[in-house]
Amino acid sequence: MMDQNLYNLYNLEAVRFHPFFHEVESDTALSLLSMCEVRHYNKNDMILKKNKPREGLLLLLEGLSEVFVKNDHSGREEVLEVVQTGELIGFSSLADFLGVSKQITKELVEVKASSEVRAMLIPFEVVRKRWDDPAVHDYLLTQVSVRLKDVYTSLAEQVKLATDYGENDAFMIRVQDVMSSEPAAVSPAATIQEAARLMLKRKISSVLVTEKDSLKGIITERDIVEWVAAEGADITAPASTIMTAGPVTVSRTAYYYEALSLILFKGIKHLPVMEDSKIAGIVTLSDLLRKKNENVIKTVQSIEKADRDSLPQIKTGIYEIIDSLIRDRVPILKTLEIITKLYDRMSGRIIELSISELREKGLQQPCEFAFYHMGASGRGEQFMLTDQDHFLVYESQSEEAGDFFEELGKRITSNMESAGYARCKGLMMCSEEKWRGSLSVWEERLRTWMLQSTNDNLLLAQNFFSYRLIAGSEGLHAKFEALAREHMKRSRIFLYRLAHLEREHPIPTLDQPLRSLFKLQRKSMDMKKEVLFPYHHSLQILSLMHGKLSGTPLEKIDFLQERQVFSKEFAHDLRGSVSTILTLYVTQRWQQKKNGAAPSSVVSFSRMSTREKEELILSLKTLKELQSLAIARFSL
Repeated sequence: MMDQNLYNLYNLEAVRFHPFFHEVESDTALSLLSMCEVRHYNKNDMILKKNKPREGLLLLLEGLSEVFVKNDHSGREEVLEVVQTGELIGFSSLADFLGVSKQITKELVEVKASSEVRAMLIPFEVVRKRWDDPAVHDYLLTQVSVRLKDVYTSLAEQVKLATDYGENDAFMIRVQDVMSSEPAAVSPAATIQEAARLMLKRKISSVLVTEKDSLKGIITERDIVEWVAAEGADITAPASTIMTAGPVTVSRTAYYYEALSLILFKGIKHLPVMEDSKIAGIVTLSDLLRKKNENVIKTVQSIEKADRDSLPQIKTGIYEIIDSLIRDRVPILKTLEIITKLYDRMSGRIIELSISELREKGLQQPCEFAFYHMGASGRGEQFMLTDQDHFLVYESQSEEAGDFFEELGKRITSNMESAGYARCKGLMMCSEEKWRGSLSVWEERLRTWMLQSTNDNLLLAQNFFSYRLIAGSEGLHAKFEALAREHMKRSRIFLYRLAHLEREHPIPTLDQPLRSLFKLQRKSMDMKKEVLFPYHHSLQILSLMHGKLSGTPLEKIDFLQERQVFSKEFAHDLRGSVSTILTLYVTQRWQQKKNGAAPSSVVSFSRMSTREKEELILSLKTLKELQSLAIARFSL
């Protein structure tokens, strides 16, 4: 290195004021610098490789680098820390330099440039010459302590997460691992009595109906009870007369949670298992849930039989199922789908109970009605019972109807509270007059919201347009949606105001290099307020523009893809991004619940693995694109 280059290097602030050279006579400092070497690296260049001897410490003059370990089996990299300009690389080799290691250790970590990097190698010879300076000692001790704390914190959090969320192979359980491989079967010509005797002999609750290895149907204990005991069917009649033809089936290689989802959504308890169009076995709800917890099945059964006294027990059972699904790392969208179905069943049962209670008081239902959920439940994203959000629509404008549904609204709200739902602090419940009414009342209510687009009305509308039909008349629901859709066609100013409101809440992005999250001033993000709400509202605006009023966000994404508002690729990326955000949000909130900690939707970056950080950054970019798409449709 030429003298002029030495002077230029010495005059760099990162060098001149560094403890290795600060307050050292200029001649001595230049002499030390002459032993150093400036090196340049392109982005993604390897700065230090594992199992390679270290020559000294590297001082970053410009750029950013990451220290990582690599899994030789999977090829996956896990970043331990990010090193910025002015910091040193190579502390792990100090033990060998100081002679405190019992043997020369192999380097297991590697260092890669995250951007264009200029670094200066400070050979161990220079370190040795400056070792006796107290300022150098203090600096190295401080740096090692701080960096060691950061690395330990990062590792500890990731180990804790792995323990909390179950690093096991349960996620890989398939139907073939839990099914019965020798299902009982009878021919279509066999008698009902023969089918019943086979069930009794095998101590099972269903038999398949087959012909020449082809599945024709299924008969369950319930079929026999309904047809023989209740309907008086002849027990000598052919089994085919009471079988369910063309039953729902599942592949033997399907994951267990896929079978569980089928059973819950179809309202069945027995699934024939198929392989290459041939019968491979049968799997039941008991088989699926016994793998996790033999008592969980009682939850599903208890929903159908619940009364007001037993309603509170259902919540505990559903929470056990949630815990099992999260621990098994079932994909979050599938988990929410399963849990939503259970909550919907419970809500349906609450409606039945409430009507039954009024009937016992001599009150008869005067007309058709439709009951809806809003908020997280309406979006199919409620995994814990939080506030109630619901409303009632009924057909008649009569005083009799008004009195009946006032009482019904109060009963529903009260029974939901018994089941574990808190009363809505904003009073968005059908027990309140402004959240129930006839079709004509709702027409006027919607017209007011859309003509008087105050901030309060916009907030009410945002929550309202997350609605989803839970129980009641499909015909009335169709009329209600047609009414609301007509108002939307004439309410562009309303959509404009929604878009304007959305513009004030931009989804944040993290534009720094991926791993620099370790060093960002921003250390956390509120997933609910900063990400999920803007995502829901943006999707809501686009859906309303194209005539889709109700349904879950995933249903709205499918709808907008069908309408070619979204490309197939963007819709796919959007589902993946939502899955990433909800996984972070749900797993944290569930862990807080289990630990008795205060609920928070703020996610700390330090608790996230490298892969989670990478997925988060990509997901935020996709959701930001969705928000921009919604806002761009209006001249704001």
